[in-house]
Amino acid sequence: MSDLDPYNHVNNGAQCNFFDMGRSRYFEHVFQAKIDWLNFKYVLVHVDLDFRHPVLFHDPIVCESRILEIGNSSFKMEQCLKDAETGEVKTLCHAVVVYFNRDTNQSERIPDADREKMMHAD
Repeated sequence: MSDLDPYNHVNNGAQCNFFDMGRSRYFEHVFQAKIDWLNFKYVLVHVDLDFRHPVLFHDPIVCESRILEIGNSSFKMEQCLKDAETGEVKTLCHAVVVYFNRDTNQSERIPDADREKMMHAD
């Protein structure tokens, strides 16, 4: 299985997929809709991971996500993979997401309606 190393640790690439899914679910929660990826205007531009403790194959993992700071065209997120039973943080992720216009290939100001939803998400 390519998602595990010889020590039965979930590999780093697989953990990135967990964070991607966590961000997707977070966006669906914030915007109260399924994401249409062909039209979704938010793009991940930076990821920083801190592997604190190994994630093992049978660990009951949850991904928690929150927005730390909202700028004009981007926002910073913090996510963590936690053991659902002990609360131990296994991996910490900091990400930057940009509001992006695919037609002009440039970032744009985050719409006020989106900003409002992000500021009041729990």
